[in-house]
Amino acid sequence: MKAGLRREGAPSITSEVMEHRPASRYGALMRTTTAPVNSTLPVGDYLREWRQRRRMSQMDLALEAEISTRHLSFLETGRSQPSREMVLLLAEKLDMPLRERNIMLVSAGYAPVYSERSLDDPALAGMRQAVDLVLKGHDPYPALAVDRHWSLVSANDALVSLIGDVDPALMKPPVNVLRLSIHPAGLARRIVNFTEWRSHLVHRLQRQVDATGDAVLASFVDELRAYPTPDAAARAPKESHDYAGIVVPLQLLTEEGVLTLFSTITIFGTPVDVTLSELAIEAFFPADAETADALRRLADKRQAAAGAAG
Repeated sequence: MKAGLRREGAPSITSEVMEHRPASRYGALMRTTTAPVNSTLPVGDYLREWRQRRRMSQMDLALEAEISTRHLSFLETGRSQPSREMVLLLAEKLDMPLRERNIMLVSAGYAPVYSERSLDDPALAGMRQAVDLVLKGHDPYPALAVDRHWSLVSANDALVSLIGDVDPALMKPPVNVLRLSIHPAGLARRIVNFTEWRSHLVHRLQRQVDATGDAVLASFVDELRAYPTPDAAARAPKESHDYAGIVVPLQLLTEEGVLTLFSTITIFGTPVDVTLSELAIEAFFPADAETADALRRLADKRQAAAGAAG
């Protein structure tokens, strides 16, 4: 087990394929805090900011919410104060994250609607078990769960075994999987298609920033771009793959050779808790038969080592 990394194994969980897109059990690697909700913007300014982020005109949003453009204009300029129901309606039409809906409610003078619990809260025990089942059931293929800032929540045995030797500082909780992947002292030197993979992560991250307006995620975009390209990756020849244009693979050098993987994302389909809405499971699959065989051999080695240790 690497640097305290726990190996783990869903009701109302939905999956989507990527386009190119943990402590007691969960606590050691993740620090989930329930920060007080606050907003420095008047509700009208906050509403306008999110409307513009969604690239919607006042008419577009007014039509979606079935209100007049004049009423929406009054809400944005502060000439009218929205009801609690109107705030929730507009937030829904703008597809705002639950965290941001709470902030807009507070800015309008109302109490937050959506709870935000720590993952070790007893109320989320069933959801934690669902995540465990998904991760464990994905063996011998790697899978992990992350929070909204890509901090590692949990991982299965297959994922843990692929991390290998990295700078121990990168494994101090909370472990950020973006930094672990792209940092020169992390997995970067073993990612054969480093440039392609980093571009994919930056693009994926930028889409999250555009969707959420999260300043922490925005800072990660700059951080990932600033890391140097490993010498081996810089010298690697450009290769074309049969799956180019469908998915972006991760090509990782291991003791079994180069593994070629693609990923899917799993999220809870109907969350009404902020923490749960921001939890995502990334599951990797072999992109070819050779990778599938190699992952099974690695699983056999782990099982043999565990039996010998026991």
